[in-house]
Formats: sequence, C-alpha cells, structure tokens
Amino acid sequence: MSDFDYDFVIIGGGPAGRRAAIQASKLGKAVAIVDDQKKIGGVSVHTGTLPSKTIRESVLSVTGWRDQYFKSGRQRDGADATRDSISSRLSTTLGDEVEVIDSQLSRNNITTLKGKAKFASPNKLAVSQTVQGKKISYSVTAEKFLIAVGTKPYRPKQIPFNGTTILDSDCIAANMPMPKSIIIIGGGVIGLEYATIFSTLEIPVTVVEARENILEFIDRDIVSNFSHQLSERGISLRLGRSVDKITLDKEDHPQVQLDDGRQLRADMLLFTAGRVGAVDGLGLDKIGVFPDNRGRLTVDPKTLQTTQPHVYAAGDIIGFPSLASTSMEQGRLAACHAFNHPIHSSEHSFPLGIYSIPEIASIGLSEEDARAKGLQVEIGLARFQETSRGHILGNCKGLLKCIFDLNDRKLLGVHIVGEGATELIHIGQAVLNLNGGIDYLSDTVFNFPTLAEAYKVAALDAYNRMPQPKLRA
Repeated sequence: MSDFDYDFVIIGGGPAGRRAAIQASKLGKAVAIVDDQKKIGGVSVHTGTLPSKTIRESVLSVTGWRDQYFKSGRQRDGADATRDSISSRLSTTLGDEVEVIDSQLSRNNITTLKGKAKFASPNKLAVSQTVQGKKISYSVTAEKFLIAVGTKPYRPKQIPFNGTTILDSDCIAANMPMPKSIIIIGGGVIGLEYATIFSTLEIPVTVVEARENILEFIDRDIVSNFSHQLSERGISLRLGRSVDKITLDKEDHPQVQLDDGRQLRADMLLFTAGRVGAVDGLGLDKIGVFPDNRGRLTVDPKTLQTTQPHVYAAGDIIGFPSLASTSMEQGRLAACHAFNHPIHSSEHSFPLGIYSIPEIASIGLSEEDARAKGLQVEIGLARFQETSRGHILGNCKGLLKCIFDLNDRKLLGVHIVGEGATELIHIGQAVLNLNGGIDYLSDTVFNFPTLAEAYKVAALDAYNRMPQPKLRA
C-alpha cells in the first residue's frame, strides 16, 4: 500500500463496477466501491436489465403466451393478479441477486461505501450521505479510479412526466402498470421490449419512432420477420414520425400530436427515447474529464482510460453497446490494465440480445454489412417451422439466418428471431470465434428435437448452393 486509502476505488456498483472490483481484489489490491443506492447492483439490477427481463418472464407465465398456438383455453389472469404475480417475482429475483452480489463482494474483501461520490482532487473523493436526516461527509483517496455510474433515462423538459400516466422506463420497472392502452415514444431496444410485453398482456400499443426503420443495427431479414409479427399482434408502428407536443387531458391521459398533424391518445405514455450518463455531481471538472452532450465519457477503447491515465471508465457510461455482458468485460479489462496484469483481449465478436417477445439475437456481420465490405457470401435460412421442436413448442414463426463466406466457407454472422434466440446465439458465437464454418455446422449432429437443429438446417440450405470443395487426391 502507498499513502492512499485504497489502490482502486470504483464509483458505481453495477456490472462493470462489480466485475472490476473483484478482478482488482484477485490481483491483491485494496478495493472499495462507492455507491449511492440503498442496495448494491446498479441500474442493471434495480431498474434496467433484471427488472425488465423478470417482468417479461412473469408476463409469459401468467398469460400462457408460449401455449397460445395450442388454444389451451387457459383463462387470462385479471389485472390485479397479473400485477401481483409480477411484483412477487420481481421482489424475489432482485432480492436473491442482491444477496449474491453482497456475498461476492464480502468474499473478495471489497469495501462498500454508501454515499454520493465527488472528485475533490485527482486522487481524492468526497463521499456524502444522509443518515437519519443528518448529512455525513468524509474523504477517500486512491491510486486509481474507475467511473462506472451508468446512465439514467433522458427526460426532455417539454414532456410533462408525472410518474403515473407519463413515465420513463425506470418508473415502469419500479411499478409495472396495467393501462388500457399505451403510447411508447422511442422504437429502440427498451421501447420495443416493453411494447411487446404490454402487447402480450393484450394492451393496445402504439410505438412512435423518429427514424424510418427500427433496430438499424440488426440484419434486415430478422427485422422484417419481427416487424411482421408485431403487425400480426396489432402493435402499431409509427415510423419516421416525431412528436410535436404532448399534453394531458382532464383525466391526466396523454395526448400526442405528431409532426404530420395526427393525434394519438392513450391511457399511458412511456418515453424511452434515449438515456444520458449519470455524471451529475461527480466533479469531473476537478480532474479535467469532460462528458459529451449526453453525459457519456470518451475512453481509449483498448485500455478504458479517460483523458486522465489513472481514471478509467466502463459500462453504459462510455456508450455502445451498453450491455450488461460487455460492461462486465470492460470492467475486468480496466482493472487488469490499471494494475499491469496481462490482458487476453480479443477482437472476437460479442452477441447482442434483445429480450422482446419474440427474442432477437445477433452476432457477427449482417448480410448488409458483409456485402458493403465487398465480401462474397451465401445465406442459409432456417425457419423454426422446419424443426420438430418448433412444432412441439407451438412456436413456428422464428427464423435463424447464417452468413457464410463463399471463398473460405467460414461463418461470418448469425441472426435469430424467435423463442430462445438469446440462448441459441451462443452456438453461433462459438463457431464464429473459433473460425468454424458451413462444413462444421452441416456435419454436426444436434440433439433431436431441439431448436439448435436450425443451425444444421440453415447450413444445409446454404450448402446446396455453394461450390463444393475439391477432394484431395
């Protein structure tokens, strides 16, 4: 130890911060996490990833969504019963997760400091908290820091948020409402996840998105399939439309006027058009680190260092891809670099997962990206209706798409929409990152009946159109 209180102090107890803390502790460093929430876990545990996915699973369970194609005649639960079921599962799931996190930090001798952190100087934090109405402040010094404070919903001043009929995604996660109808502003990942959740509850949904297309980073065939499923369920997509004005009627129900003059009305409005970095009050000006206009920090992509070499940043605060999985890895890599531990980093692809209903998952190049790079490719498609497991599940609308290089026959990308997509994608991840290709997938025996068989179906679909390799003499 030097003259500092700690070797490494992390601001924020989300996925990036926790993983960085544990990694630094494993390297024998004295570590502390400063977190201003009542319970450890960050946005990921309390208002973001886990709550939305838990709500999704509860909704699938109480509605019998997965049994819909068999017309089981199961009675839908009432609104109160549905809300109680969601609340119970949320409470149990998040409570269990917090216990696991607390145990991990304790086992690794990581100190948790409750309070709001603010840089007082390059190596000193002022930490303040209110206990029984009294404000308590103290200082903490460290050799190195990691900023992992995450993001919060973007809330434009002109939108009359009231916490009951006009909400952001954090409010939804805290208390899942059951409106008779809902308008969602923002057709990004969060907006579409909640749109499909509400639709599954048979609540009419209208999504307003300023861009002409949704999910522009996902392969177009997958988006087309997904959009068709949304349309079949009655979800209205207002694409290429922006909001001119949002007002409340006498009953506090939102009224939305679009730029084309149309007016939309519903019982509730959910605003999900962007998030901003939670950097307010961090005192970043004291250390010469300045966020962009959305509160995000710029870092060296290889080292995760900010403009101050001893100050790192990781997770949602540094922008895309803003996934819990990548945030964890960023935190680990930052800790390794901070204390000169060899980093076995790679340029391998990481998977994207969207927990809508149905799920979407993607890894590697899309067909559009591959062709834009000038690559010669062949496409293999497998519809879930071509697998026995798809029929058993009653889920025949899914699609798995593989992109293969015509020259070396390697797998370039996998894109899936349908049941279990976020789990299935890991088969593609392994094959792609281990430089496998069409011959491996077409020759491999998959368990029967499984949705994983779709990989073989897709490979054979492309195989039949590809030049066959010459046999060796």
